[in-house]
Amino acid sequence: MVAIAVVVIRDLFSAAMLFAIYSLLSAALFAVLDAGDVALTEAAVGAGISTILILAVLTLAPRYETGHKGLDWPALSVVFITGGCLLWAVSALPIFGYADNPIHAHVAPYYIENAYKELGVPNMVAAVLASYRGSRRASCLPQPGSCSC
Repeated sequence: MVAIAVVVIRDLFSAAMLFAIYSLLSAALFAVLDAGDVALTEAAVGAGISTILILAVLTLAPRYETGHKGLDWPALSVVFITGGCLLWAVSALPIFGYADNPIHAHVAPYYIENAYKELGVPNMVAAVLASYRGSRRASCLPQPGSCSC
């Protein structure tokens, strides 16, 4: 309901506030689903930084959106071309959920077996986000025993 109100409303300040509420509701949903890291990120970026940036832009723009008559054909063509490119790119992805997808064959087993042993962090997602990304250990993933990490 909040997302529909953001699209329909013509008062841009109210739309910005509704956007912040939507982000906070999403953060609460992620917290209920025990995804604390995602909830914190959504609250900080979605409800915090994004709302501040939108409000800063609104100081330069009129408060109420003016209605447009007709269709903006150049914008509509960009949307359809971009959507077509995205659909074409998605068609090259492996089928979702198959056990023999590359992510299940190479990367996930390494994290499942070694995350707690190497880091002592019980939450595997937190271990990957906090300790593996950008570290020297990440370069060892294809052949875990081939480098001295």
